[in-house]
Amino acid sequence: MASTFKLENGRFFTNREVECQQIIVHRTHMSTRPALWTLVILFGISGCGVDSGPTGSSTNSATTSTQYEIVTTCGMVTDIVSVVSGDRGNVRGLMGEGVDPHLYKPTRNDQSMLLGADLVFFSGLKLEGRLEDTFASVRRTGKPVHAVTHKLGEPFLLQPPEFEGHFDPHVWMDITAWSQCVDVVADAMAAHDPEHADDYRRRADDYQLQLAEMDDYVRQSISTIPKKRRWLVTAHDAFGYFSRAYKIPTRSVQGISTDSEAAVDDINQLVSFITERKIAAIFVESSVNPKNITAIVEGCKQANWDVRIGGKLFSDAMGAPGSYTGTYLGMMDHNATTITRALGGTAPETGKHGKLKPQLETREAPESTIP
Repeated sequence: MASTFKLENGRFFTNREVECQQIIVHRTHMSTRPALWTLVILFGISGCGVDSGPTGSSTNSATTSTQYEIVTTCGMVTDIVSVVSGDRGNVRGLMGEGVDPHLYKPTRNDQSMLLGADLVFFSGLKLEGRLEDTFASVRRTGKPVHAVTHKLGEPFLLQPPEFEGHFDPHVWMDITAWSQCVDVVADAMAAHDPEHADDYRRRADDYQLQLAEMDDYVRQSISTIPKKRRWLVTAHDAFGYFSRAYKIPTRSVQGISTDSEAAVDDINQLVSFITERKIAAIFVESSVNPKNITAIVEGCKQANWDVRIGGKLFSDAMGAPGSYTGTYLGMMDHNATTITRALGGTAPETGKHGKLKPQLETREAPESTIP
């Protein structure tokens, strides 16, 4: 019996069918004469028995479809590429809700998707470190592979001491910086499809106006938190750019990568830090195991300080696909609103656009004794 291969659309193809597909693609490159095109199409339908749906080949997507096949990595990149490409892009993200890009390893299907794409976009700055070999393989085929952060200059980028030699990759936590990454996407799409360059630029401009409005909302919301309560404590150090942009100091259990476990000393030091400053609330993250935050809450109780979990933040991944928090704007709206309300500031319960789900009421945050 012939071995089979399962493609992403769920259909099984035999070795013979795969060989026939390769013959069809090879022959389409040989000539564009109508007679040969007819022969190729007839051969593809009757000789191989392959259905007429898309194969994921960059040749087919560029010549027989109105859309480009675009593969992205984390949700934040997927979202801005979807917005800018509009109906010209069939955008498929590798990483879904709650997936940690620091730890993500590509599957064989991921590799096939990437090699079959017309364009590839990723965040960069070592965020998707375990995909770097695959990106190199795609580049060797001549396919365009774009890091959306590549135009951010070194003076802007943060370089934490424990990550010496590498920059903090979580730049989307500063909305103004992420807006610059939208320009990279628009430029790349325009270079690949010059005929529709104006459309890509228009969509990027419209989206950047929305980003500017959300940036104002986040900045204003965080500023309402009393300074004595303004500490952001999270599971890992994903909020460095947020801290700098929106003037809220931050501490975390783990560093900027989740690739290593937090030590007991790290947890104990953070417990002391929280109890000394009487910090009201700390936060779990959707893509990080909450066990360290839970341990800190218990440690604070033993030290006679009742800190509470102020909510779940989106750090390295967005919310559910199709939901408001499954968009970058919704993610940042949720984070700012959740942080502000948990730490005693003022923000609408349902966020800037009234689209957030109301959170369960929690007790009032304890007063801090630090002036």
